[in-house]
Amino acid sequence: MATGIILGIVVGVIVLLLVIYAVMYNGLVKLRNQVKNAWAQIDVQLKRRYDLIPNLVETVKGYMKHERETLEAVTQARNLAQAGSSTSTAERGKLEGQLSSALSRLLAVAEAYPDLKANKNFMSLQEELTSTENKISFARQFYNDAVLRYNNQTQMFPSNIVAGMAGFKAEQFFEVNVEEERVAPKVSFS
Repeated sequence: MATGIILGIVVGVIVLLLVIYAVMYNGLVKLRNQVKNAWAQIDVQLKRRYDLIPNLVETVKGYMKHERETLEAVTQARNLAQAGSSTSTAERGKLEGQLSSALSRLLAVAEAYPDLKANKNFMSLQEELTSTENKISFARQFYNDAVLRYNNQTQMFPSNIVAGMAGFKAEQFFEVNVEEERVAPKVSFS
């Protein structure tokens, strides 16, 4: 009878440990999928930005005959960022930062062309691009929040044991790698 009780306790402990393992494992899977979803949301907004840029460049071309280098830099940065869609998070962040920087230069140069600034098509594209940039910013923030939750779960006891056993690895944050993005833009009304 005492052997049956001990066996029951041992089986109960094993079942309890298996349930705890399953709960932690499923929680890690859920968090990892949230990270993947957050990255996909960034991709959606980046695709929208990639689609807007050629229209913006074409609209600006007619007005900015002397700013060919700026237009080419935007186009080149767009192509590099688009081609780098399958690279690491750090490399992708760097490419996207370069594209953001090139777009900022384009919009800054556009300020010198009053006729361009008054063009309805340009204004509409600029507004859409600004809206998209805001959405990208929010998507990046959501991604980093999801990575934080996931990384915390994979590194904190006792779920770090399950994470190690099941092969869950820490994810990279989406970080600004282009120094120009860290500097506040200069605004001039002259």
